[in-house]
Amino acid sequence: MIEPIDFHAIADAVPHGYMNQVLSTANDHDIHISVMDAPYFWHLHPDSDETFITLEGILIIDFHEGPVELRPGQMLTVPAGMPHRTRPAGARTVNLTVERRDATTVRCNERIVQA
Repeated sequence: MIEPIDFHAIADAVPHGYMNQVLSTANDHDIHISVMDAPYFWHLHPDSDETFITLEGILIIDFHEGPVELRPGQMLTVPAGMPHRTRPAGARTVNLTVERRDATTVRCNERIVQA
């Protein structure tokens, strides 16, 4: 039998730190839940767009052109090949992320001036 996935229960089990896990796969894309209380490193995905959906907190997605804030209920897609970094605006953020299954993650050099 197909069972629902409880985002809040999964996120509540991670009171601090970083967690990213695949919840489900739809066609050729994975749907992840991530909980973070610190910035993730600058990176890009050469072979996949990456869509962020914020559930809790404020997610900041840094781009070389400047940051974008995502509040609960907002979504943004980062095109394949675009360098970016995610970080919480407050204590933590909980997000869904959708990207091609087995997407490549390439670590980028840090910006000289951090946002």
